[in-house]
Amino acid sequence: MTVVWRDFSSLTRPIIILAFEGWFDVAEAATGAVRWLANHYNADDVAGIDPEPYFDFTARRPEVKLVDGERIIDWPANDCSVARLPQHGHDLVLLAGIEPHLRWQSFTQDLIEVIRTTGAELVITLGATADAVPHSRPPLVKGSSTTAALASTLGLDRPSYQGPTGLIGVLHDRLDNEQIPVISLRVSVPHYVASSPNPKATLALLRHLEHVTGVPTAHAGLVRVAEAWERQVDTAVSADDEVGSYVRRLEDQSDRRLAQDLPSGEDLAAQFEQFLREQRPDEPGG
Repeated sequence: MTVVWRDFSSLTRPIIILAFEGWFDVAEAATGAVRWLANHYNADDVAGIDPEPYFDFTARRPEVKLVDGERIIDWPANDCSVARLPQHGHDLVLLAGIEPHLRWQSFTQDLIEVIRTTGAELVITLGATADAVPHSRPPLVKGSSTTAALASTLGLDRPSYQGPTGLIGVLHDRLDNEQIPVISLRVSVPHYVASSPNPKATLALLRHLEHVTGVPTAHAGLVRVAEAWERQVDTAVSADDEVGSYVRRLEDQSDRRLAQDLPSGEDLAAQFEQFLREQRPDEPGG
């Protein structure tokens, strides 16, 4: 038994939001967004996936910690928490985890168990990739879905990437086969500052997540942190003429970009809810 359930009870029309450290989490922007939601809503721990079958502990070593004088082993964790938000129509199931080293198909089956057991109506995966974009412009966030009806309803792209993939790509394929609706939101992170946490990219993901679902993400709480991060990068860039010239070229390219990252209509959240209603044939309008 690899999924260990703790304190869990029925949820209100849950949406599960996932992000994993590793291939698809440059500058911790995606896992940072999920952790922000968990902290903001004081989410309750409900389940965890046993790390033993999935990790090479010589590559990702557990850590020894002293807590109140007691020695404990802190293992790589993929834990789920729940934010109960009945006033907003959806509870959130949140997982900011670590991409495992081994047995991805079995691991995705564990994730399917979490989705089925919680009764999640929709899966949203968050990601962050390094790209030739400037730090001084709004981060580019793209949305896509392997679910044809959902992509059509919300005006999202269908995935077109070909090449090496990570756990998120494997999970999307499995969700598509299981006919579980899924949306991918991914933010572009400036490749020249890709190694440090990027609160501006996290803020962009949270803003777009709220835009799609209508569930408040409290992203405004990151504005000052993101502004301070941008000023810090400005200072570093201005100290190097070559880097400064390169960033200005990226700014020109960004300013000429005409395509919208995601549909911008105010009724996007309403379209989202309509799609979910249509998936529940037992309710009026389904």
